[in-house]
Amino acid sequence: MTMRNDIALIGLGVMGSNLALNIADHGYKIAVYNYTADLVEKFVKENPHPNAEAFTDLKAMVASLKRPRQIIIMVTAGKPVDAVIEALKPLLDKDDIVLDTGNSFYQDSMRRFAQLQPLGIVFAGVGVSGGAEGARHGPAIMVGGTHEAYQSIGPVLEAIAAKAADGKPCCAFMGEGGAGHYVKMVHNGIEYADMELIAESYLVLKRLGGFTNAELADIYERYQQGPLQSYLISITSKVLREKDPQGKGDLVDMIVDAAGQKGTGKWTCIDGFETGVALSMIDGACNARFISGKVAERTVRAQQAVPRTIKLGMDKTSLIAKVEHYLYVGKIAAYAQGFDLYRSASEKYDFKLNLAKIAEIFRAGCIIQARFLNDITAAFTAEPQLANLVDAPFFKARLADCLEDAREVCALAIGNAIPNPVMAAAISYLDALHSECVGANLIQGLRDYFGAHTFERKDAPGFIHHTWSCKASFNAV
Repeated sequence: MTMRNDIALIGLGVMGSNLALNIADHGYKIAVYNYTADLVEKFVKENPHPNAEAFTDLKAMVASLKRPRQIIIMVTAGKPVDAVIEALKPLLDKDDIVLDTGNSFYQDSMRRFAQLQPLGIVFAGVGVSGGAEGARHGPAIMVGGTHEAYQSIGPVLEAIAAKAADGKPCCAFMGEGGAGHYVKMVHNGIEYADMELIAESYLVLKRLGGFTNAELADIYERYQQGPLQSYLISITSKVLREKDPQGKGDLVDMIVDAAGQKGTGKWTCIDGFETGVALSMIDGACNARFISGKVAERTVRAQQAVPRTIKLGMDKTSLIAKVEHYLYVGKIAAYAQGFDLYRSASEKYDFKLNLAKIAEIFRAGCIIQARFLNDITAAFTAEPQLANLVDAPFFKARLADCLEDAREVCALAIGNAIPNPVMAAAISYLDALHSECVGANLIQGLRDYFGAHTFERKDAPGFIHHTWSCKASFNAV
């Protein structure tokens, strides 16, 4: 068979089909395959394209590829990816490249990279963000694997990636092994915090300000014109303005108040614990979703609660302006936590992550794309070894401008029984980062008292155990 196709894609679900068509649109000859023939037939019928050739035989598809072969896998994460790799292994040769563009766990990608390396086959775990629309018209792409393999596959991926306002493709090599999927995982963790912050600001404006959904949509459109400009803020106004197709008012009011999740936020939290990085906002966003699932329990308790009178203490115009600052402070803190994890994980796993480059590729195509990312890119470009985003001069100045308004709104929410756990975590995180003492000295004293866990003195090196002069009875609290 003639080697006529530039690249192949396995998995013709919505994401795979859209990615294949994006590649074909950019002039590359692509072979497509699915293990069930129905999706192959559906693709051919609904998406005829002169640059796309469909196959129902895996061996024939592989044989149609130019060397070194480049094969994209877009199937459900987990065992299905391993099954596809096992089917491909006897058909591949040294220097062929297998790219997993699904939402795989980064440790699975590290394992697959190591397993294929002795065979000379390069495995690249590739994070793709932007959903079905991004896959079709330009996603943000985070590539793992090897730098040498990226020289081969990079031109295709950069061609199909989203382009930022300055024309740069939102695609880059992140690091070896599982680095691409790791960057995507933490991206999703930041996304969890970002969405929860927006939800909390919505509750504050709705309950404290008494704004209608139409007025709220106008407010978020106003925010979209300023420093909060982002994909998520832009679609917030659209969701709030949408009418129920069944004629029951606004659609948002008909949606059950319970948020789902697919696991990437949880993975980020677990990795934060294992790496020793504070991710209180991402943790809080996951917890908020867990609590949201207790709809019936929350409803009963809410109906039994003593009614409260809302105490705003400011005019509505001031509330709108202060909530904008509240959201901006939360956003700074969320990215500070996410990028702190990137820095620590880069050292732990030897990913050699470029933080400025990560921020740069998030500027378009992905769910967390935002104007704000230009400022993060600039901060890490100016100081690649920046310990924390809050230390950058630009963000120091923004926090000085906005933090007091954020405190005021957060306190108002708490005082009026409006949950805003992630925003409260953001302020506590920032306060802790700027506090000389956070009470850990007392914790160490307590640990040494009951468990002889030792502590360090300020005036001498080394750990010591103190013989406490006043001992309490364990059973007489």
